[in-house]
Amino acid sequence: MAKTVEWPVRLYLFEEDGTTKARVELRTGTTTLTGHGRARCSPEDRDVPEIGDEIAAGRAVKDLAGQLLRVADSDLEGIGAAPPRRERRVAYGWTDAMA
Repeated sequence: MAKTVEWPVRLYLFEEDGTTKARVELRTGTTTLTGHGRARCSPEDRDVPEIGDEIAAGRAVKDLAGQLLRVADSDLEGIGAAPPRRERRVAYGWTDAMA
């Protein structure tokens, strides 16, 4: 059965003193998720506000995507169809205790 759903997304950008902040909101009808991103202009770089907007917005969308995937994983787990667990890697190399 075909189905079409629309989820509204709003992206807000704020700039102040060389720092751009982004907030992106996704409303699914049952859940609202909010992603955040930030970009700062290096003092050595030319100030191009559009680039800061792109970086901050991209980071906010990436944050939102991670949240959405975690919600989906949790929902899958709730119905007994969880994806395989990833093995956590142990850090290698010198530790503080060995220094």
